[in-house]
Amino acid sequence: SARVTPALLETDPENRLLARGPRGRLPAEMIRDTALAASGLLNDRIGGPSVSPYQPAGLWEEMAFGDGFSGQKYEQSHGPDLYRRGMYTLWKRTVPPASLATFDAPNREKCTARRALTNTPLQALALMNDPAYVEAARALAQRALTKGGADVDRRLAYAFRLAASRSPEGREIKVLRALLERRRAAYAADRAAALKLLAVGESHRDPALDPIELAAWTTVTSVILNLDEVVSK
Repeated sequence: SARVTPALLETDPENRLLARGPRGRLPAEMIRDTALAASGLLNDRIGGPSVSPYQPAGLWEEMAFGDGFSGQKYEQSHGPDLYRRGMYTLWKRTVPPASLATFDAPNREKCTARRALTNTPLQALALMNDPAYVEAARALAQRALTKGGADVDRRLAYAFRLAASRSPEGREIKVLRALLERRRAAYAADRAAALKLLAVGESHRDPALDPIELAAWTTVTSVILNLDEVVSK
């Protein structure tokens, strides 16, 4: 824990006994892993060839050098390979994976002893708009609706605990419940927007769930996955 008590400071002022650890954002590769794990989508297979997760179209083509070179066109993976850990992502040094670069992964052009950690609006935009995170939010919403219990508060607590590893406080439940009610009303008035949101990603949504309800919950779980606490160790 990063929490320090007076007793710990007196007993171990220099942290030689490792009584505490620094709080910091997760490494780039692990942020997506965390979202996939909470959602139930993570493919935890160990080893094997590299995979190519979602990436903005045209990035590799911007740096292409012609037909005489390999790796000039990005071939996205499909099926279970889309949900493998970030450490297995295919890497092209001239065009590092956009999602990893956004969260300060080094470009691998030289040895890096310590990664820089930044906090930028682009990172929040990625967590809320990258197909991998939108899809993970939908899958987490489905878990909450099917396994979280019969009432709203229990479902919210279930989703929050999966992502943040703790139960939410009463005031947090209140905020999330209010957001859920607003999004229900919005999607009820715009069913096309709900279906568009649920179509993101290659995994299939649960057809037994009402799309309006699932879309509203997807927005709520997206907010949960965007919390600083979820992307921090």
